[in-house]
Amino acid sequence: MSEDATERVREMVDAVYRAESRRVLATLIRLLGDFDLAEEALHDAFTAAVERWPDDGVPANPRAWLVSTGRFKAIDQLRRRARFDASLASLADRLGDGVTPAPDVDDDAVEDDRLRLIFTCCHPALPPDARVALTLREVCGLTTEEIARAFLTAPPTLAQRIVRAKGKIRDAGIPYQVPGRTDLPERLDTVLQVVYLVFNEGYSASAGAAVTRPDLSAEAIRLGRLLVELLPDPEVLGLLALMLLHDARRAARTSRDGEIVLLDDQDRSLWDRGQIAEGVALVERALAARRAGPYVLQAAIAAVHAEAATPAATDWAEIVGLYDVLLRLAPSPVVELNRAAAVAMRDGPEAGLTAVDAILARGELGDYHLAHSARGELLRRLGRRDEAIAAYRRALALAVQDPERRLLEKRLHGL
Repeated sequence: MSEDATERVREMVDAVYRAESRRVLATLIRLLGDFDLAEEALHDAFTAAVERWPDDGVPANPRAWLVSTGRFKAIDQLRRRARFDASLASLADRLGDGVTPAPDVDDDAVEDDRLRLIFTCCHPALPPDARVALTLREVCGLTTEEIARAFLTAPPTLAQRIVRAKGKIRDAGIPYQVPGRTDLPERLDTVLQVVYLVFNEGYSASAGAAVTRPDLSAEAIRLGRLLVELLPDPEVLGLLALMLLHDARRAARTSRDGEIVLLDDQDRSLWDRGQIAEGVALVERALAARRAGPYVLQAAIAAVHAEAATPAATDWAEIVGLYDVLLRLAPSPVVELNRAAAVAMRDGPEAGLTAVDAILARGELGDYHLAHSARGELLRRLGRRDEAIAAYRRALALAVQDPERRLLEKRLHGL
């Protein structure tokens, strides 16, 4: 094979890795019953693809090839280790004979390995923070550093949390399956949290050169649709609606050269009206159940933004009212910050600044760059130039995403 052809195959392997690696891993975990063994098998399968595809050609079904190759690589690995640990010999023989312990999954459950993996990672036997961290790492492939930023935790601490969670799953024999319908509601809250964190990393990447990671957003929406099919609870509907409504604005959120475009400056003709209609319909369906939770309320806020034809047409009074209900139901400083921004639009920048300063005075969100950026914007609108510069500089020192840093630098230059 020529050098050009070899390079094309390697690019194909890279593309398959980006698109399929987490699905392949989820299936390998089901087949092998072990996280670490499946991760080794995944690595070995892609190494084999790099070595063999240039000569053999890309298989018709790359994912199936990778799963099969990874499984056989794992069996070989177990047989080699069996020389030192006899207990591995029977496992290798069982896997080699195709007799794999099968999860007891209800026929009505969603037949999707990644969804099963999420519920395994979110098992009640694991601490809540470990459930989220493990799912983001294993299901979605986020790096330890990316997850640590989401948790505001040191990467080594986060890594140990994941290692302990894997050990707990192995030692406790936690099954790889979607729970029965009677157990689903109590397991759902953490699963929704995980899916939303995945979406957020896609909607606004925690670091790097790109504002968004559409692959993660699309995967979160796909998982959200599966959850709606599995359990059409109002909060599940609300989460899917929220993701669709936010994602509908993606094309307008960056300029052609990758710079951030703020909401008021976005070209609303680029918004995906199909997704907005679907999201609004889901919000209405969820609200009809009269059991609105945090996701439903956030989706309702997003719907008000999405349905406004222009920035001036936004019903800020309704948005503040929805935030008031959300704060009573699920109080958090980030929700309070978002409410403060809405208050500034309804009542003026002075009112918004008072609310932001109250949050920061309590010692909350001091290391959150968006809090200082919001404060800088309100000070700028009030003509308090020196204070605005200081706030923007603080935000710039905390921001890690390249486009956000450039936006803050632009604001500073303007002042």
